[in-house]
Amino acid sequence: MPVGASTKFMSAVSGIALRAGAAAIIGAFAVSSAYAASFSRIDVVGNKRVEASTISDYVNIKPGQSYSATDLDDAVKRLFSTGLFSDVRIRQSGGTLVIEVDELSVINQVIFQGNKKIKDVALGAQVQSKPRASLDANVMEADAETIREAYRRIGRSDVVVNPTTMDLGNNRVNVVFEITEGDRTKIATISFVGNTAYGDRRLQEVITTKRSNIMSWLSRNDVYDEDKLRADEELLRRFYFNKGYADFQVISSAAELDEASNKYTITITVDEGERYTFGDISVESTVEGVDGEALQRSLETRTGKTYSAKDVEDSLIAVSEQVAGKGYAFAQVTPRGDRDIANHTISIVYTIDQGQKAYVERIDIRGNDKTRDYVIRREFDLSEGDAFNQVMIQRAKRRLENLGFFEKVEIATAPGAEPDQVILIVDVVEKSTGEFSIGAGYTTGGEESGVSLEGSVTERNFLGRGQYLKLALGGTAKSRTYTLSFTEPYFLGYRIAAGFDVFKNTNNYTGYDLDRTGGTVRFGLPITEHLSSQVAYNFVSDKYIDDDTPANAANDPAYIRMGTWIKSSVSGALVWDSIDNRNDPHEGVFARFTGEYAGVGGDARWLKATAKGSYYKTISEDLNLVGMLSVGAGHIKATGNPVDPKTAPDGILVGDLFKANSDIVRGFKASGFGPTVGADFIGGTTYLSASAEMQFPMPALPESIGIKGAVFADIGTLFGTPYATTVTNTSLAWRSSVGASLIWASPFGPLRVDYAVPVMKEAHDKVQNFNFGISTKF
Repeated sequence: MPVGASTKFMSAVSGIALRAGAAAIIGAFAVSSAYAASFSRIDVVGNKRVEASTISDYVNIKPGQSYSATDLDDAVKRLFSTGLFSDVRIRQSGGTLVIEVDELSVINQVIFQGNKKIKDVALGAQVQSKPRASLDANVMEADAETIREAYRRIGRSDVVVNPTTMDLGNNRVNVVFEITEGDRTKIATISFVGNTAYGDRRLQEVITTKRSNIMSWLSRNDVYDEDKLRADEELLRRFYFNKGYADFQVISSAAELDEASNKYTITITVDEGERYTFGDISVESTVEGVDGEALQRSLETRTGKTYSAKDVEDSLIAVSEQVAGKGYAFAQVTPRGDRDIANHTISIVYTIDQGQKAYVERIDIRGNDKTRDYVIRREFDLSEGDAFNQVMIQRAKRRLENLGFFEKVEIATAPGAEPDQVILIVDVVEKSTGEFSIGAGYTTGGEESGVSLEGSVTERNFLGRGQYLKLALGGTAKSRTYTLSFTEPYFLGYRIAAGFDVFKNTNNYTGYDLDRTGGTVRFGLPITEHLSSQVAYNFVSDKYIDDDTPANAANDPAYIRMGTWIKSSVSGALVWDSIDNRNDPHEGVFARFTGEYAGVGGDARWLKATAKGSYYKTISEDLNLVGMLSVGAGHIKATGNPVDPKTAPDGILVGDLFKANSDIVRGFKASGFGPTVGADFIGGTTYLSASAEMQFPMPALPESIGIKGAVFADIGTLFGTPYATTVTNTSLAWRSSVGASLIWASPFGPLRVDYAVPVMKEAHDKVQNFNFGISTKF
């Protein structure tokens, strides 16, 4: 586009507002001597797109009607308010009222040039300038700022946006936004002022904004955003309030951009205050029939325990639910705190009063373009017509936030049609719930060792219905894996998760191949906030294929039953989860007990039980040292007659036995210890394990990289066999090891590298010092 054309246009449109006022003045002056005059006709001049009759209607002065300067001034204002004209002039010539207009250009197309990081569709949805709309210089400049803000949100604060136009003739133009994206804006430092109880490194782990590092191009967590920083302030408040610092405040949070380096420096100033414990805890009731003392058992707050805002909130919910369950729908539970500054305690009195009768007239939901209304409504324990309960509303808000579907959830109230009615207004801001990932890893030990690749597509809010769907493909040089998983979190409208998993695995072992096909149908039911249960039906078909190639002719394992082996089982599990953060645990317990019975048809005949518990505790807040203790056990027992005494005694196939792995004791190869047949480790019927670990930050690395160190000690054993003969090393023999680890919260998932040295082992065990795998110990 010629530069002169653009300059001429910008000069013209910049004077619209000035000429609007001038036109009104000129019009008024022109008729000042004809204050009481009238006219016989109206002529419209200069219009090309807008009909003359439409313009005349906006003037609102009819032929033969007397008019004043004020009438003309109002007519000019009305015409300008249509947004169709850049200039308007009204004058009387003899018996004719002449209306001269200059129409605004019409936008033919909105064009974005130079944009690569944000696509045209995304930018077009954000700008106000649209095809077939009138051109407006103010709107164009506002759109340019909108584009700049969109780029700032993806970490490109030095973006340059230049709005121009391209004249197409016939009063039509293309609006062009010339974009120079620039380099990524990074975060150089995040520092805290006023913190003494927790170091900068610990607080940097709490917030979601991170310093830039060599892996930031993957995680994208080093993008500065003002709204994100406000959310980080709330995360800090929650963290401190739950650690006993009831007076904590964020004094300020500021971000300064160094334009020379294109990096932000973020400084957060806090006032921690004193740390409190709970003092006296009591429940008082003014509602007849509600015994306050009887409700004490449901409280999470305990005298002498470190003050926690979450414990107070959980206690409020528990008491409110019990009172409502007794038929007192309008009872209100209010906590009253009494600070003892000298002793650093906070006494809590939960007061139960008969609240004002109010009902929920309706629930209005806004901002959910993808998520269905019912997905949001079902997180509320109340609906239209129910008693209004503020505690239940806050609980619903927390549930909605925990779904992971929304960037922001706000719930407000508005007066209803009647004095005793309330309207709930739920505003949500949706975020992307789909993920596509490709990962690689290296498995050490056993016949499945080597490089592994995996790709998966995951949607956590499938079709906006809140359903979970995942398709994963993976494999190594000797294996292939295909998995499809689906979960409906509210089966038949109840808070029961129902889902299924189907899979197919192929593995090439020495002497034989194994094709495994199966699936699971499962149901999960939450019992309390921390306790949940699951039941499932499992079907697996294992097809063992003899490898008759000359190289493997002598390698057929005598304990492998060639042919097809069907396992049909039912299982149940109880899970206790009070971990504060599953990706980076500091406090809490995760325990799981599972029982499985195989014998619902098929070939397998056994009962298997496993249990594992992990306890996390912060040992030093200042040094960010976290301790972990873990114990586990498992046992399988035959319940039927032998299918084949040699390869499947009493209905147990060798593949059903427990195998040695890094979850029992590190420092050994996979299937590297336990009962043996010849030189092969076949697994055992019982295992016991325990582990102690200390995790710590790596001082030489930025916390934003997500790498921690650990030292550990493991002890465990694997013993027992269903085979009557040919199996050796079946007695209880303990193995133990000590070692160190690197734990990385990578963009591909939590990973860890362990180096372990066995200190207790048997002569025939197979040692492997290095182990690479998933970091989680849950």
